[in-house]
Amino acid sequence: MKVKKFIWQILRMILLILILGFLLFPIFWVLLTSFKSNMEAYRYPPTFWPEQFTIRSYLDLYQKNNEFFMYYRNNFIVSGTTAALACFIAIFGGYALSRFHFKWNMVILAIFTSAQMFPVISRLISLYKIMKDVRLLNTLTGLIWALTAAILPFSIMLMSSFFDAVPKEVEESARIDGASRLGILFKVVMPLVKPGILAVGIYAFLMTWDDYLHSTTLIQKDELRTLSAGVALRYLGELSYDWSLINTISIVGTLPMIFLFFFFQRYMVSGLVAGAVKG
Repeated sequence: MKVKKFIWQILRMILLILILGFLLFPIFWVLLTSFKSNMEAYRYPPTFWPEQFTIRSYLDLYQKNNEFFMYYRNNFIVSGTTAALACFIAIFGGYALSRFHFKWNMVILAIFTSAQMFPVISRLISLYKIMKDVRLLNTLTGLIWALTAAILPFSIMLMSSFFDAVPKEVEESARIDGASRLGILFKVVMPLVKPGILAVGIYAFLMTWDDYLHSTTLIQKDELRTLSAGVALRYLGELSYDWSLINTISIVGTLPMIFLFFFFQRYMVSGLVAGAVKG
């Protein structure tokens, strides 16, 4: 029996390694290509290991491509601000859905759920017209509000799940001691749902960092573009020739997400699980 269990564990480990290798191989290939010369990157058939490791693309990115770091900065501004706004609004929205029950609760949840079913491109035409009418087109402010609105439905439902896990008796005890509703929320409940707030912030940051459609639709000024749109429009296309540099840009652009998920993955996973069991 122990032998069968041991064999099963070995087979499961091998399967997990194969799946992980299949998923991570494209990233590994991009990393290897970033250390190749541009001529070697275009060679056919391609070489797996670089014949001569070089960091020339990384040096060129730092010395000759100031536009990339401009996009990088814009991406941090948009992603960080959107994550902060989403957390702030989701706290109040999630708390209201969790604690204030009335006949429209299920309707609101149904609207939030259905909002996740529509593709982003289906609302971009009307969103472009709205942003133009309120003079927020070609501004980072307009892009931030558009992205915040896009991720709020799931963020609110996610925060509501965390508030549901807090016993109501804790709030009733604080109310008996004379605490106000806002005092209970900020001083009693919020310290208990810090993992949920962090999960919402990470989710919002991740979703915003890779956004492409909103940025290319609402921003036409090059100095205001975020990373995905800026890289696609400047470094890719008919005139693109430095494939090694493009792979280097891809690696540098994903580093913040790798570090963020590596250090906070347990909060992200717990948040997604909490959202999955909502209701």
